[in-house]
Amino acid sequence: QVQLVESGGGLVQPGGSLRLSCATSGSILRFNAMGWYRQAPGKQRELVASITRGGSTNYAESVKGRFTISRDSAKSTVYLQMNSLKPEDTAVYYCNAEGVLYDNYWGQGTQVTVSS
Repeated sequence: QVQLVESGGGLVQPGGSLRLSCATSGSILRFNAMGWYRQAPGKQRELVASITRGGSTNYAESVKGRFTISRDSAKSTVYLQMNSLKPEDTAVYYCNAEGVLYDNYWGQGTQVTVSS
């Protein structure tokens, strides 16, 4: 059973920053990829950022230049650094891991609210 434990969500003002963390036991390199998704009310879940086993990254156009996904394999943790936050970034953010058999695992979600 794969468990993903998220932390770092909260309430911030526009222009502020947050860093989300997603930790698991065992090596994160066993996964094909890990990523962060978000879902806002009335919108579909969207991929925000992902990182593959080989370290290749991908970002949604809306967050390019503002968000950075990274990993610390020694700590079995993936991070999402979010800078220059906007109200439209408000959503529940979910950590995701894709296994070698294309099975998907999800964190419980963490609320990010950007509001003045």
